[in-house]
Amino acid sequence: MGDLKNIRAVLFDLDGTLIDSAPDLGSAVDMMRVARGMPSLPLDAYRHMAGAGARGMLKVGFGMTPEHLDFPTLREEFFDNYETCIHERTYQFDGVQQLIDALVARSMPWGIVTNKATRFTSLIVQRMPLFATAGAVVSGDTTAHSKPHPEPLLEAARRIRIDPSQCLYVGDDERDIIGGKAAGMKTVAAGYGYLGENSGPRNWGADFLIDSPLDLLKLLNTD
Repeated sequence: MGDLKNIRAVLFDLDGTLIDSAPDLGSAVDMMRVARGMPSLPLDAYRHMAGAGARGMLKVGFGMTPEHLDFPTLREEFFDNYETCIHERTYQFDGVQQLIDALVARSMPWGIVTNKATRFTSLIVQRMPLFATAGAVVSGDTTAHSKPHPEPLLEAARRIRIDPSQCLYVGDDERDIIGGKAAGMKTVAAGYGYLGENSGPRNWGADFLIDSPLDLLKLLNTD
Protein backbone atom coordinates (compact mmCIF):
# COMPACT_ATOMS: atom_id res chain seq x y z
CA MET A 1 0.00 0.00 0.00
CA GLY A 2 3.04 2.27 -0.09
CA ASP A 3 1.88 3.53 -3.50
CA LEU A 4 -0.57 5.85 -1.73
CA LYS A 5 1.89 7.51 0.61
CA ASN A 6 2.34 10.51 -1.69
CA ILE A 7 -1.38 11.04 -2.37
CA ARG A 8 -2.47 14.55 -1.42
CA ALA A 9 -5.87 14.76 -3.16
CA VAL A 10 -8.70 12.52 -4.34
CA LEU A 11 -10.78 13.03 -7.48
CA PHE A 12 -13.99 11.15 -8.18
CA ASP A 13 -16.22 10.28 -11.07
CA LEU A 14 -19.80 11.30 -10.24
CA ASP A 15 -22.53 8.90 -11.42
CA GLY A 16 -22.00 5.39 -10.10
CA THR A 17 -19.10 6.46 -7.88
CA LEU A 18 -20.40 9.14 -5.50
CA ILE A 19 -24.10 9.17 -6.35
CA ASP A 20 -26.69 6.74 -7.65
CA SER A 21 -28.50 8.70 -10.35
CA ALA A 22 -29.83 5.62 -12.14
CA PRO A 23 -33.41 6.03 -10.83
CA ASP A 24 -33.75 9.51 -12.34
CA LEU A 25 -31.89 8.67 -15.55
CA GLY A 26 -34.07 5.60 -16.06
CA SER A 27 -37.21 7.56 -15.29
CA ALA A 28 -36.33 10.19 -17.91
CA VAL A 29 -36.20 7.65 -20.74
CA ASP A 30 -39.03 5.54 -19.37
CA MET A 31 -41.31 8.57 -19.63
CA MET A 32 -40.47 8.61 -23.33
CA ARG A 33 -41.45 4.97 -23.73
CA VAL A 34 -44.74 5.42 -21.93
CA ALA A 35 -45.55 8.54 -23.99
CA ARG A 36 -45.20 6.37 -27.09
CA GLY A 37 -47.48 3.64 -25.79
CA MET A 38 -44.61 1.31 -24.91
CA PRO A 39 -44.55 -0.61 -21.61
CA SER A 40 -42.55 0.76 -18.71
CA LEU A 41 -39.29 -1.02 -17.92
CA PRO A 42 -38.02 -1.76 -14.39
CA LEU A 43 -35.09 0.26 -13.02
CA ASP A 44 -32.84 -2.80 -13.15
CA ALA A 45 -33.12 -2.75 -16.94
CA TYR A 46 -31.50 0.69 -17.01
CA ARG A 47 -29.08 0.62 -14.08
CA HIS A 48 -26.07 -1.06 -15.69
CA MET A 49 -26.01 1.53 -18.48
CA ALA A 50 -26.62 4.60 -16.33
CA GLY A 51 -22.98 5.63 -16.55
CA ALA A 52 -23.31 6.04 -20.32
CA GLY A 53 -25.88 8.84 -20.01
CA ALA A 54 -28.22 9.48 -22.95
CA ARG A 55 -26.37 7.01 -25.15
CA GLY A 56 -26.87 4.22 -22.63
CA MET A 57 -30.44 5.11 -21.71
CA LEU A 58 -31.65 5.34 -25.32
CA LYS A 59 -29.96 2.05 -26.11
CA VAL A 60 -31.90 0.34 -23.32
CA GLY A 61 -35.15 2.19 -23.87
CA PHE A 62 -35.30 2.09 -27.65
CA GLY A 63 -32.45 -0.12 -28.85
CA MET A 64 -31.08 3.04 -30.47
CA THR A 65 -27.44 3.94 -31.12
CA PRO A 66 -25.99 7.39 -31.90
CA GLU A 67 -25.88 6.49 -35.59
CA HIS A 68 -29.69 6.39 -35.80
CA LEU A 69 -31.20 9.36 -37.65
CA ASP A 70 -33.64 10.05 -34.80
CA PHE A 71 -30.98 9.87 -32.07
CA PRO A 72 -30.34 13.65 -31.78
CA THR A 73 -34.07 14.38 -31.41
CA LEU A 74 -34.69 11.70 -28.82
CA ARG A 75 -31.53 12.70 -26.97
CA GLU A 76 -32.83 16.25 -26.55
CA GLU A 77 -36.17 14.93 -25.33
CA PHE A 78 -34.31 12.73 -22.85
CA PHE A 79 -32.24 15.72 -21.68
CA ASP A 80 -35.38 17.81 -21.11
CA ASN A 81 -37.03 15.01 -19.15
CA TYR A 82 -33.93 14.41 -17.06
CA GLU A 83 -33.63 18.09 -16.19
CA THR A 84 -37.14 18.03 -14.71
CA CYS A 85 -36.49 15.01 -12.47
CA ILE A 86 -32.74 15.24 -11.92
CA HIS A 87 -32.87 15.16 -8.12
CA GLU A 88 -36.12 13.38 -7.35
CA ARG A 89 -34.59 9.99 -6.51
CA THR A 90 -30.85 10.49 -6.88
CA TYR A 91 -28.92 9.81 -3.69
CA GLN A 92 -25.35 9.42 -2.49
CA PHE A 93 -24.07 5.90 -1.95
CA ASP A 94 -23.80 4.61 1.61
CA GLY A 95 -20.52 5.68 3.16
CA VAL A 96 -19.84 8.55 0.75
CA GLN A 97 -20.61 11.29 3.28
CA GLN A 98 -18.36 9.65 5.85
CA LEU A 99 -15.61 9.33 3.26
CA ILE A 100 -15.83 12.99 2.23
CA ASP A 101 -15.99 14.13 5.85
CA ALA A 102 -12.79 12.18 6.54
CA LEU A 103 -11.01 13.80 3.58
CA VAL A 104 -12.07 17.26 4.72
CA ALA A 105 -11.00 16.49 8.31
CA ARG A 106 -7.47 15.70 7.12
CA SER A 107 -7.44 18.80 4.85
CA MET A 108 -7.15 16.64 1.74
CA PRO A 109 -8.59 18.42 -1.32
CA TRP A 110 -11.15 16.51 -3.35
CA GLY A 111 -13.10 17.08 -6.52
CA ILE A 112 -15.26 15.68 -9.30
CA VAL A 113 -14.37 14.81 -12.88
CA THR A 114 -17.43 13.63 -14.80
CA ASN A 115 -18.49 13.29 -18.42
CA LYS A 116 -21.90 14.66 -17.43
CA ALA A 117 -22.60 18.00 -19.09
CA THR A 118 -22.35 21.16 -16.97
CA ARG A 119 -26.06 21.69 -17.60
CA PHE A 120 -26.80 18.73 -15.32
CA THR A 121 -23.72 18.59 -13.10
CA SER A 122 -24.33 22.10 -11.81
CA LEU A 123 -27.91 21.28 -10.79
CA ILE A 124 -26.83 18.22 -8.80
CA VAL A 125 -23.92 20.02 -7.14
CA GLN A 126 -26.18 22.91 -6.15
CA ARG A 127 -28.89 20.67 -4.69
CA MET A 128 -26.79 18.16 -2.75
CA PRO A 129 -24.96 19.48 0.35
CA LEU A 130 -22.38 16.72 -0.13
CA PHE A 131 -20.61 18.82 -2.77
CA ALA A 132 -20.19 22.01 -0.74
CA THR A 133 -16.55 21.19 0.03
CA ALA A 134 -15.51 20.06 -3.46
CA GLY A 135 -12.43 21.95 -4.60
CA ALA A 136 -13.04 21.28 -8.29
CA VAL A 137 -15.98 20.28 -10.45
CA VAL A 138 -15.01 19.40 -14.02
CA SER A 139 -17.81 18.35 -16.36
CA GLY A 140 -17.75 16.66 -19.74
CA ASP A 141 -17.86 20.00 -21.54
CA THR A 142 -15.55 21.97 -19.23
CA THR A 143 -12.55 21.26 -21.46
CA ALA A 144 -12.28 20.44 -25.14
CA HIS A 145 -12.15 16.75 -24.29
CA SER A 146 -13.99 14.25 -22.12
CA LYS A 147 -12.77 11.05 -20.48
CA PRO A 148 -10.92 8.86 -21.32
CA HIS A 149 -8.84 11.83 -22.49
CA PRO A 150 -6.66 13.01 -19.58
CA GLU A 151 -7.36 16.73 -20.03
CA PRO A 152 -10.41 16.92 -17.68
CA LEU A 153 -8.38 15.21 -14.96
CA LEU A 154 -5.43 17.50 -15.50
CA GLU A 155 -7.77 20.50 -15.33
CA ALA A 156 -9.12 19.30 -11.98
CA ALA A 157 -5.57 18.91 -10.66
CA ARG A 158 -4.81 22.47 -11.75
CA ARG A 159 -7.90 23.78 -9.98
CA ILE A 160 -6.99 22.15 -6.68
CA ARG A 161 -3.32 23.01 -7.20
CA ILE A 162 -2.05 19.48 -6.66
CA ASP A 163 0.39 17.74 -9.00
CA PRO A 164 -1.40 14.94 -10.93
CA SER A 165 1.14 12.42 -9.63
CA GLN A 166 -0.16 13.16 -6.13
CA CYS A 167 -3.83 12.69 -7.07
CA LEU A 168 -5.92 9.54 -6.80
CA TYR A 169 -8.81 9.09 -9.24
CA VAL A 170 -11.80 6.88 -8.43
CA GLY A 171 -14.32 5.74 -11.07
CA ASP A 172 -16.70 2.95 -12.04
CA ASP A 173 -15.93 2.73 -15.76
CA GLU A 174 -12.89 1.61 -17.71
CA ARG A 175 -12.62 5.05 -19.30
CA ASP A 176 -12.05 6.49 -15.81
CA ILE A 177 -9.07 4.25 -15.28
CA ILE A 178 -7.69 4.93 -18.76
CA GLY A 179 -8.03 8.67 -18.25
CA GLY A 180 -6.57 8.62 -14.77
CA LYS A 181 -3.53 6.67 -15.85
CA ALA A 182 -3.01 8.92 -18.87
CA ALA A 183 -3.02 11.89 -16.51
CA GLY A 184 -0.34 10.27 -14.38
CA MET A 185 -2.61 9.59 -11.43
CA LYS A 186 -3.09 6.52 -9.26
CA THR A 187 -6.43 4.91 -10.01
CA VAL A 188 -9.16 3.09 -8.11
CA ALA A 189 -11.95 1.08 -9.73
CA ALA A 190 -15.28 1.43 -7.91
CA GLY A 191 -16.59 -2.11 -8.15
CA TYR A 192 -19.94 -1.14 -6.65
CA GLY A 193 -20.84 1.22 -9.54
CA TYR A 194 -22.67 0.78 -12.82
CA LEU A 195 -19.69 -0.82 -14.63
CA GLY A 196 -21.29 -0.61 -18.09
CA GLU A 197 -21.77 -3.47 -20.49
CA ASN A 198 -18.43 -5.09 -19.77
CA SER A 199 -18.47 -5.48 -16.00
CA GLY A 200 -14.87 -6.56 -15.50
CA PRO A 201 -13.23 -3.93 -13.26
CA ARG A 202 -10.47 -6.35 -12.34
CA ASN A 203 -9.35 -6.22 -15.95
CA TRP A 204 -9.19 -2.44 -16.27
CA GLY A 205 -5.64 -2.12 -14.95
CA ALA A 206 -6.57 0.04 -11.96
CA ASP A 207 -4.07 0.28 -9.13
CA PHE A 208 -6.76 -0.64 -6.62
CA LEU A 209 -10.28 -2.07 -6.58
CA ILE A 210 -12.86 -1.23 -3.90
CA ASP A 211 -16.28 -2.73 -3.20
CA SER A 212 -17.68 0.22 -1.24
CA PRO A 213 -16.85 3.91 -0.73
CA LEU A 214 -15.51 3.26 2.76
CA ASP A 215 -13.01 0.78 1.31
CA LEU A 216 -11.23 3.82 -0.12
CA LEU A 217 -10.94 5.29 3.35
CA LYS A 218 -9.40 2.03 4.53
CA LEU A 219 -6.86 2.21 1.70
CA LEU A 220 -5.89 5.75 2.60
CA ASN A 221 -5.70 4.90 6.30
CA THR A 222 -3.24 2.07 5.75
CA ASP A 223 -0.50 4.48 4.79
